[in-house]
Amino acid sequence: MSAEPLPDSYADLVRLFNGLFQPSHATILVPGGDEPEYLPADGECRWNRIVFAHGFYASALHEVSHWCIAGHRRRQLYDYGYWYEPDGRDGDSQAMFEQVEARPQALEWLFTVAAGRRFHLSMDNLAGEVPGQRERFAERVHAEVRRCLDEAMPPRAARFLDALQAFYGTRHYFQGYPFTRAQLIGSEEVQ
Repeated sequence: MSAEPLPDSYADLVRLFNGLFQPSHATILVPGGDEPEYLPADGECRWNRIVFAHGFYASALHEVSHWCIAGHRRRQLYDYGYWYEPDGRDGDSQAMFEQVEARPQALEWLFTVAAGRRFHLSMDNLAGEVPGQRERFAERVHAEVRRCLDEAMPPRAARFLDALQAFYGTRHYFQGYPFTRAQLIGSEEVQ
């Protein structure tokens, strides 16, 4: 496994996801514009659509992680029925954001490593970040990764993770990857 990240080519990721989940869950992954979103099937499109921002590979993995967690009822709702408050959140709003984002970012980290890429923890709140917040969030994300690896992960996430490892040939690399908290806060190189 090279220390250099692979180029961000989302076409393979789209084909991989759609091949797995279009037939079984009527869901497709598609590149989009400024904002990612989840669109349930409707009168205009028979497919549920996971739209990721600007064709960014990391955005695709992050949006897939949300889909892997969402239950059947949430997958019938626009953006799974969640709220989103933009950058500049106060402490309480950021704490709510971190509560709902820890598990998706944990899955995104697992998917990113399985795809042979570097993961970057996202506070998604550049204007409102306070001292110690990043470390606390990193601890939550790390705890979720450990829970997924040591106990169980959602079935769709496990299926996608397995497909990523097979496609990118990273199974051995993934099995030896340390997944440490220090990687998330930047005191160790995250690959």
